[in-house]
Formats: sequence, structure tokens, C-alpha cells
Amino acid sequence: MNPRLLLEELNRQEARSVAEKTLVIFPVGAIEQHGPHLPVGTDYFTVEHLARAAAAQIAAEIPVLVTPTMPFGSSHHHLPFGGTMSLSTDTYYRVLYDLVESLIIGGFRNIFLLNGHGGNHELIQLVARDLALKHPSRLATASYWTLAWDALVQEEAHLRGRLPGHAGAFETSQVMALRPELVHEPRPHRAGTTGSDARGFHAPYRVEKHGSWQNIDGYSDSPDRADAGHGRAYLAATVRSVANALLEFYRASG
Repeated sequence: MNPRLLLEELNRQEARSVAEKTLVIFPVGAIEQHGPHLPVGTDYFTVEHLARAAAAQIAAEIPVLVTPTMPFGSSHHHLPFGGTMSLSTDTYYRVLYDLVESLIIGGFRNIFLLNGHGGNHELIQLVARDLALKHPSRLATASYWTLAWDALVQEEAHLRGRLPGHAGAFETSQVMALRPELVHEPRPHRAGTTGSDARGFHAPYRVEKHGSWQNIDGYSDSPDRADAGHGRAYLAATVRSVANALLEFYRASG
């Protein structure tokens, strides 16, 4: 990773001088339980890798920086399992709002929040909406799996388990590719689980049920179907998709 792509490695003069014309990628993750077999930093590790790899891919075409990854997410639904560090809905919104507003006050005008945890999805959208109303800036938000959905379907990620699921075959494959030493064996098996509809994961309405995560022991499908080779393919496909989205967003700024 070129160190000049990392915001934290610039001094204040360098940051200020490039701010107005630079695309800033702000990765947001979580520290939360991922079943008995994956590290609690799964979302953090994954989104940081994707943001930095996508930035490196587009750095020759546009000015780009990656901020430090926000490690904590809105994850109260995982607290009963242990190993989870979560911010409540209102606290998460406020913390992220202040951090992004700091970037805007510092001169950055094009900011893309790249999300790696499902519980953050709606909140980052609200942060972007509210800040764009207040400040002369352009903000975009997306969860990485939504950007890469079509590419992941081409890799048949939706057939091996839930996409993106939680600590199932998809995420386990990615961690096996990124940090294999952190994957605990044997991985759990769950019979009878199905994949995802290739058309997308959005149902006509959303259901929340008390105790639903405990009922599935905190993971969505069968992690023993994961494979590091598949994980590398998923990550590469996602990096390409994220990079394309970042270029599109930046170039639309004129």
C-alpha cells in the first residue's frame, strides 16, 4: 500500500493542500461476534482491505485518500454473544457525523463512506444526507456487497450460502483468504441452508424479531462450505466493483 494513500500519514499542510480535489474513502466496520469460528474483527479487517485495495487501484487516475477505518459499529443485536463492542444507534450516528464533518471542515468535499457491517447501513445514509444539507459537499455511502452484488453473483457467491449473510460461507471464505490464522477449526456445519436470490437480498419489507440471532447461534449459514480460493475471488471482484463506483462518484463531481 502506497503510504501516500493514507490520510493518517500526511501532515496538516499536505492534507489541507490536497483536500478540495481529493476523494476520501472512509471505511466503517464493526467489532462483533462472528460465530464460534471467525474473529470479532471480521467486518473491520474486510472493509479496510477493500477500501485500501480499491484506492490503490484507482490512484493513478484520480487523487484519493483512505481514512483510518472506523472499527466500531451499531451492533447491539450481537451483544448477547460476547466479544462485541457496539455503539447505540444515536451514539453511532453522532460519532460518525462528527468525524465526517471534521473532514468537511478540514476542506474535503468528496467523501465516500464504505460500509462493511449490515447494522451500519441505514445510519451512514442518514449521516451523509444530513451533512450534505448543511455543508457544500458531496457524500456517498454504500455497503460493499451492494456495490459488488452482480460481480459476486457471477462468482456464484449467492449459491454457496447467504449473501452476504453473517459469518457464513461468504464471510468465512473472505477471512480464510485474508487472515486464515484467525479462522477456528472445525468450522460449524448447518444442514438445509439455502443460498440467496440472485436478484438481490432486499425483501419488500423488513422483519425484526426478538431473539432471532440467538435462534441461529449468531451465524447465518454453513461456514464449513467456505473456501479460501473462493474468498480470494470474492475479494478481487469486490475491489473491482468498489473501484468502479468510486471513479463514477468522483467523476460525476465535474
